[in-house]
Amino acid sequence: MHRPVLFNAICAAMTAIAAAGPLSAHAQAGPAPKEIRILESGGASGDSIEQAYIKPFTARTGIKVTRESPTSAGKLQAMVQSKNVTSVLVELGATNVVAARALGLLEPLDWAAINPAPVYPEAKWPDAFGYQYSSTIMAWGKGSKQPKTWADFWNVKDFPGKRALPDYPGYALPLALLADGVAPDKLYPLDIDRAFASLQKIKGSVAVWWKAGAQAPQLLEDKEVAYSAAWSGRIVGNPKIDYTYNQGLLQLAYFVVPKGADPAAKAAAMGLLHEMSKLENQLVATNVIPYTGASPGIEKMVPKEKIDDYPTTEANKKLQVQADPTWTADNAKLIEKRWQEFKLGL
Repeated sequence: MHRPVLFNAICAAMTAIAAAGPLSAHAQAGPAPKEIRILESGGASGDSIEQAYIKPFTARTGIKVTRESPTSAGKLQAMVQSKNVTSVLVELGATNVVAARALGLLEPLDWAAINPAPVYPEAKWPDAFGYQYSSTIMAWGKGSKQPKTWADFWNVKDFPGKRALPDYPGYALPLALLADGVAPDKLYPLDIDRAFASLQKIKGSVAVWWKAGAQAPQLLEDKEVAYSAAWSGRIVGNPKIDYTYNQGLLQLAYFVVPKGADPAAKAAAMGLLHEMSKLENQLVATNVIPYTGASPGIEKMVPKEKIDDYPTTEANKKLQVQADPTWTADNAKLIEKRWQEFKLGL
């Protein structure tokens, strides 16, 4: 399961929240609750949270955790605006975290209470805990000529066949720039004009602009397309599909605490985030979904035959570029406007 950058939700939130004033501070946390609720993406991702993190948390504390899904920036906004925070933890993509922060929708995390095991620096934001990495990568049906870069993916002469790309500008634009020769370390801020010019070159070969993560592998299996951008968790382990992490777009999903959450529930939630920081728990999650948590050294613990499966092994992480959620959030309205104009010409 992977979560798209929710541009429409971000753009709407930027204008809709202005009337919501600051919320009064709650009193100190009281006794630990018997139950907390979290809002997450659902599917295999939610199952991984249950097996890897909730089970040891409940065993340690006795606190029940109820999962609800699917998550969205709009649901977070509605809870805060109504002052009825029903979920103490909400899963968001990084761009939505930045947008929610700008709108005053988030509580700061208590990192001393989380007391995390070692995690990558980008997982430790003042108001967000990065718990799960995923990647947008190149994939192709077995037997097709193997591309190595997005420039190869764009090269329909030497790599013939129909393509599929995501119908999300937060993914498509950086891939288009990588295809046009922009160096990964120079990718952000995105050159929007150059990105759309690059997309113009390949749009005639794009058979499907997909919105659901399940579409990409299905299109490849059915041979409706020869090559597709795909979310890594949908591709890894599929015997009919090959892929590469080279020039993948690496992204991190976070958990946040909505502004106005009950202090006792928030205090309990810090313990659940602690469980998410532990490598041994993250390894349990990888058995449910081929995404990894934020602990370094995952390759030292997984079976050797699976080392190439995960986005954050040392070899794979260095091949990829991390998306810049701050730039994307700041430019969400412009990107979405240009994207809709581009789609009118398809």
